[in-house]
Amino acid sequence: MIYLVYHVDADFKAYLRWFAPAILESGSLLIGLIVALRTLFGTPCVLIFLVYKWRRRNLSMYQAIEEFIQTHNKLMPIRYSYSNIKKMTKGFNEKLGEGGYGSVYKGKLRSGHLVAVKLMTNSKSNGQDFINEVATIGKIHHVNVVQLLGFCVEGSKRALVYDFMPNGSLDKYIFPEKEGNISLSFEKMYQISLGVAHGIEYLHRGCDMQILHFDIKPHNILLDKNFTPKVSDFGLAKSYPVDHSIVSLTAARGTMGYMAPELFYKNIGGVSYKADVYSFGMLLMEMAGRRKNLNVFAEHSSQIYFPSWAYDQFNEGKNIEMGDATEEERTLAKKMVIVALWCIQLKPSDRPSMQKVIEMLEGNVDLLQMPPKPSLTPQEVPTEDHKNNTNTTEISITIS
Repeated sequence: MIYLVYHVDADFKAYLRWFAPAILESGSLLIGLIVALRTLFGTPCVLIFLVYKWRRRNLSMYQAIEEFIQTHNKLMPIRYSYSNIKKMTKGFNEKLGEGGYGSVYKGKLRSGHLVAVKLMTNSKSNGQDFINEVATIGKIHHVNVVQLLGFCVEGSKRALVYDFMPNGSLDKYIFPEKEGNISLSFEKMYQISLGVAHGIEYLHRGCDMQILHFDIKPHNILLDKNFTPKVSDFGLAKSYPVDHSIVSLTAARGTMGYMAPELFYKNIGGVSYKADVYSFGMLLMEMAGRRKNLNVFAEHSSQIYFPSWAYDQFNEGKNIEMGDATEEERTLAKKMVIVALWCIQLKPSDRPSMQKVIEMLEGNVDLLQMPPKPSLTPQEVPTEDHKNNTNTTEISITIS
């Protein structure tokens, strides 16, 4: 019998040669055979395996998205082809922004209507972020929730088409010195906060399903030409039956600084719509203070965590620093801070519903009671039993 052997000589030149069995007893030829086998079969096999795994993962994601669309076809907004997406954005010519999901581009429909196109280039959770957006805002309509006009799915290409918001996101106006944008009046900021509250309340109670957003923050509040706020970015949203007061969640979701503590600490209460209430409270506090809630560069150490400092100021009968603000503006700021303090109570059961939040924001500030001082960690908080919330929480968060 004759064998074909990959031979490497002393000068490291490689040859394919025919040898009889007796010749193969040479040690150098055996080493050459091993090297040949690893070279010819090892690396290609690894590459083929990796390509197979990648294709299988992505095919699974595309199939999951396509199956969802086919199942809910009657409820879907307009489906655009990828060529339509390229045309409406003029070849993705004007970028409005970008994030962990991909990039957003300005576009125009054939009717002349301006749109924002979110091109989702980074796959997450088997396409679940894309499905979440289409499943939630694709079938709801509210003045304070961003409108999804259409979507695109073609293989790995995914895009979402929204109404264009010319005034951008709220964070640019809460922290104007950071972005160089105009500063909004306290009256306008108050009206925006009320609109956001109405939008969240609609998600919780105004739909067939209870929609929990899980990522309420300034960056996800968009403003139209009249500065009407729109809750946006439903990539982390989850839908539950309206009668579920406590929901199951296997992974904490949201942005640090706005995430409710029960997403981390199971002993203070179960996860519910109160998680969005907490996030709204942190947002509302920043809107009232025109600053980040946590600022290690604050002038005084007592002002590093704004909610605690604001609580101490009002509890001592003082006001927060507002420069040359009018008495009416100081009253609005005080109302916003007190409502925010209620929203960010450590235990979910101590927080109001969004319906109650709206009532407090629209009511008389003199009728508002001061809540307990907010805590940062659940020290000596008694454990609450929630049989419907037994899953172990994994931490999967976004840092802004």
